Amino acid sequence: MWSFFSRDPSKDFSFEIGELVKGLDERSVWSLHKGKRKGTTEEVSVFVFDIKGGSETQLEIAKAAIKRLKTLRHPSILTYLDSYESDKVLYLATEYVEPLASHLEKLTIEGAQKDLYIAWGLFQITRALSFLNNDGNLRHNNVNIWSVFVNSSGEWKLGGVEYVSSAQDNSNVTIKIIPSLEMYDPPEKNDPTKQRSITKCSADMWGLGCLIWEVFNGPLYQQSSLKLLDKIPKQLGPLYCELVGANPSSRPNPADIITRCRKLGGYFKNDLVDTLLFLEEIQIKDKNEKNRFFSNLTPHLDNFPESVCKHKILPQLITAFDYGDAGSAVLAPMFKLGQLLDEADYQKKIVPCVVKLFVSNDRATRSRLLQQLEHFIGHLQAATVNEQIFPQIAHGFMDTNPTIREQTVKSVIHLAPKLSYNNLNVEVLRHFARLQSKDDQGGIRTNTTVCLGKIAQHLHPQIRQKVLISAFIRAMRDPFPPARNAGILALAATQQYYLLNEVSSRILPALCQLTMDPEKSVRDSVFRTIKGFLGKLEKVSEDPSLRESMEADVNTATPSLSNAAATWAGWAVTAVTAKFYRSQSDTVKSMNPMASKMLTKPASLEQPSSSSISTTTSSVTSMTSLEHEEGSRGNESVSDYDYDHWGDNDNWGDMETVGQMASSSGSGGGGGTSDAASPPSGSGTNKITDGWDNEEWGSLEEEPEVEAELTSPSEAWSPSDTTPIIPESYEHGLSNRKSVNNWGDSEFEPLEEQPSTTNPKLEEAKKKREERKLMRQKELEARRASRTTGGPMKLGAKKL
Repeated sequence: MWSFFSRDPSKDFSFEIGELVKGLDERSVWSLHKGKRKGTTEEVSVFVFDIKGGSETQLEIAKAAIKRLKTLRHPSILTYLDSYESDKVLYLATEYVEPLASHLEKLTIEGAQKDLYIAWGLFQITRALSFLNNDGNLRHNNVNIWSVFVNSSGEWKLGGVEYVSSAQDNSNVTIKIIPSLEMYDPPEKNDPTKQRSITKCSADMWGLGCLIWEVFNGPLYQQSSLKLLDKIPKQLGPLYCELVGANPSSRPNPADIITRCRKLGGYFKNDLVDTLLFLEEIQIKDKNEKNRFFSNLTPHLDNFPESVCKHKILPQLITAFDYGDAGSAVLAPMFKLGQLLDEADYQKKIVPCVVKLFVSNDRATRSRLLQQLEHFIGHLQAATVNEQIFPQIAHGFMDTNPTIREQTVKSVIHLAPKLSYNNLNVEVLRHFARLQSKDDQGGIRTNTTVCLGKIAQHLHPQIRQKVLISAFIRAMRDPFPPARNAGILALAATQQYYLLNEVSSRILPALCQLTMDPEKSVRDSVFRTIKGFLGKLEKVSEDPSLRESMEADVNTATPSLSNAAATWAGWAVTAVTAKFYRSQSDTVKSMNPMASKMLTKPASLEQPSSSSISTTTSSVTSMTSLEHEEGSRGNESVSDYDYDHWGDNDNWGDMETVGQMASSSGSGGGGGTSDAASPPSGSGTNKITDGWDNEEWGSLEEEPEVEAELTSPSEAWSPSDTTPIIPESYEHGLSNRKSVNNWGDSEFEPLEEQPSTTNPKLEEAKKKREERKLMRQKELEARRASRTTGGPMKLGAKKL
């Protein structure tokens, strides 16, 4: 029985009382403590009043505060949770808050961000006072920096309700039992002549003026300091003077303050206040208003305080998505703010939304999801991706909308590291094989090749050997020039995955066919790639021990990018991994920069073919720009076949500045293909453009051996598709040469010159050419001598 009466009273309280929070010393009858709800991790604040240490009057004020706070429910007033009274102590539990004075001291934001935040805070307190004075017909009587608290969302909450009274009773003057609070009393309190001028809100408006001064200057210690206006914003200057005016009747009503300051140019009219007010009223907004709001929200988030974004805006966005008709427009800001969460919160709050979204059949939602994939894929578990997300994404490969198909292809870049063997090496490649050969959009065929080059490192080595060469050589036969260029670049960028026998027997013959391509950008890329592969073969020919290192990555699952054999293709790696081929569904923001970029291109690259290609639907407009590599003639080069020795390598073709291409023979559905054997049609009015014409693209000519449904990637990209086609005339020429010339191991002997019967001027010109040739040989020999100190003779070097 005695243990029942002597037990700790806090055991019957639903919250655990933690450490003391400093800041309310000698400013309140309460002491503020941190707390937690028992059995959970929910943080709360607990106001504690020591009954034995306080007076009877203080106890009555504390009890009145609890009673009053129970009945006041408003977004800008401190939220009551629970209370408990014993013979020793009085507890009041509220949402987790800290005193405003302490919060402002620790505030780290500066500049415009801080101005927006303070405006939002003052707006909330003004709104709370308007609720009390006008709706509740009450006076607060204790408005100052010590009666305002800030929660974890950065919202300012009005507390300190110990002295609240009825606004209709002007006879009783509120007496504050805390001496340090008397400086906040309005001047009319001690002036009987002004008692008749008192209004229901005059005392609280005086307190609001004191609060504004303290927010910008720090705690108030003497009333005379209110005359200092140096740190008060100019927008608030006139209003502040009205609030601290000596005449009570001249102080404005809080509702009028909100109306005035919410007008254009007012202190409460800014992006943060507008955003948070819209979110509070989002349930009564129509769908068009919501879509417009969410579409414009993302750029403003960088200017908002992190605590407000994380704890106030993001929960509202998730709620709007779960229970409202916000649609896909909410995704961009939601994923951007999701980056502020730690991993546990992200898995709890964002991932369920993502999984739910991928089930949607709405194309706009799917499109936005695919566009935002890179922002959240890192937070998704591999099992979630393979079991719940990839099966939904895979439907996009078959979508009838070109934009969805294109974005689905691009999404594989981000999904590949998390995909299982079957999903990546079977399912993805099956869809890629069909898109690369059968899709009617040239841009999608191009991007499929680019994507395959980017995910090559994630493919299984055996699948990689079967698929890559066949797929890229198929792309090199595409009638769409950027697709051919993409195939060439992809071969160069993935050169470390090919056996040298395949390079000599399959890759180089296929590349050589494109040396007479009608498009100069394609020819530029193919010549550079051929030189790189030849240089690689030559190094192995001179030093066979290098072969093992050259082929080190062929059968490895995680290739080493530091392989010396891969350095020559750095330009192609940057070209393939830089950007995809842009389509009409993407932004065209790069057009203006490209216009200025074209002015600096060499004349040889400023004359694209005047041919044109007809287009089908909305897939492609402009080509990805190749990343230029400043190729310096370093000591790595060992051969004239190395691309460093082939002219100026600083200005290789820019695929984004290719003009109107292919022949003008028909703009219909099937007339978009150009004959690879025919030369480009010249025109005196060649026109440089930033992208492709907006005409419809011609459909890709189907190869007869490609079937409608491919059962496996290795069958789809079979080696039989890559056999080079050699014209009969070319073969005949080769046979005749072989019959006439005996190819020995010795040097070529010069042909005997016939007696000259030509013009002396021609003889002189010929002599000068011979002299220049001799000087050039000497320069090459001197350069080689400076680079090599012995070793095997280089291919093409002259015997001494």
